[in-house]
Amino acid sequence: MIVQQPPADTRPLPFYRHLYFQVLCAIVLGAALGHFDPVLGENLKPLGDGFIKLVKMVIAPVIFLTLVTGIAGMRELATVGRVAAKAFGYFLFFSTLALIVGLIVANVVQPGAGMNVDPATLDAGAVADYAHKAHETSVVGFLLGMIPTTLVSALAQDNILQVLLVAILFGISLSLVGEPAAPILDLLERITLVVFKLVGILMKAAPVGAFGAIAFTVGKYGAGSLVNLGGLVLTFYATSILFVLVVLGTVARLHGFSILRLIAYLKAELLLVLGTSSSEAALPALISKMEAAGCDKGVVGLVVPTGYSFNLDGTNIYMTLAALFIAQATGVHLSIGEQLLLVGVAMLSSKGAAGVTGAGFITLAATLSIVPSVPVAGMALILGVDRFMSECRSLTNFIGNAVASIVVARWEGKLDRAALAAALGTRNTTANNGGAHTQGEYHDEKDRPLGPAR
Repeated sequence: MIVQQPPADTRPLPFYRHLYFQVLCAIVLGAALGHFDPVLGENLKPLGDGFIKLVKMVIAPVIFLTLVTGIAGMRELATVGRVAAKAFGYFLFFSTLALIVGLIVANVVQPGAGMNVDPATLDAGAVADYAHKAHETSVVGFLLGMIPTTLVSALAQDNILQVLLVAILFGISLSLVGEPAAPILDLLERITLVVFKLVGILMKAAPVGAFGAIAFTVGKYGAGSLVNLGGLVLTFYATSILFVLVVLGTVARLHGFSILRLIAYLKAELLLVLGTSSSEAALPALISKMEAAGCDKGVVGLVVPTGYSFNLDGTNIYMTLAALFIAQATGVHLSIGEQLLLVGVAMLSSKGAAGVTGAGFITLAATLSIVPSVPVAGMALILGVDRFMSECRSLTNFIGNAVASIVVARWEGKLDRAALAAALGTRNTTANNGGAHTQGEYHDEKDRPLGPAR
């Protein structure tokens, strides 16, 4: 049974009702408050934390429902395996490329050269907690950590990988059962509509969350903390921007769409990521928008959730760039062989910490603990500005996963190009293979159900 949504109201909204405008205003006001009243700014941290917790509350059911209904809807398990293989091939290539880009930029720009920091004078205790968490992210621990205690406990834990495993197995089981499982699939599709409506309700609080998060960041760390390490921060931002515009931009052009138009289409979500420093805050909306942009539901269900754990372009750029910065700042010379070893270790450690909170800093600690040439204590140098770089990591990761969804959908021949053109262009509506959808900043801004027709 096909679940249809009510007709969409396509009348244009006033600019002040668009989510992206509200979040942008919240970011500006929060930054100003944090600058002029740092104490009050720090005290507003619960606003940002509370909003992120609200969104994380629905991430597990969103991933589970999207992935299960997507896999079951594919019917043929060979299709599921093919999509997964293409997605992981894409992730592996561009994750490695991101590590190499960070390595090259660090060698060319050398942001840490001339600092001449004595590692013995650094506060190793400041990064001890991160190093401990990194030690726990072994390959065996990572693999065992993917298996939940019970079938339903995965939905109650903050572990995306466990939800992915259960959802894939459940979706495959539904597909194998076939027609007798049709009522269950229909029920899950109806629940999906309700959950996405809930997401739409929660997103109305996004400006409040962004306001609190950015006020805390500026109030606690301030612009002054960027002065000494400004070269590293600027280098990282410039490298990430070039990676998005040049590398991902070329990929987008080769697959028939513009990276700039895609960024404009996702501006509300990107501002939300910027304000909260968390790409997870916009995960449900990314799934919905990629479906609305013509990507097949099953492809999106596989690519986006797995990409959040395995396609971390921004985090990978950060790891090699920060590692070489620490080496340069502490006067450690790394040979070409040692740098290539660093890339190989970083590839493994970034996967081992998938789904771990604060993964960027933790994976860096895991990498440096295996490459003994670079002192782990050197991470204390960048601890103060890591928060400012986390926004850029999250933004780059988010855009990378949006591009991956379109690319894999096109490889599979499951991309509605008319829908994509409408979403990234100027038209408000277009016909899709499964129904109608709109371009709006969020599909629920006029109290419509979030997500495309099913």
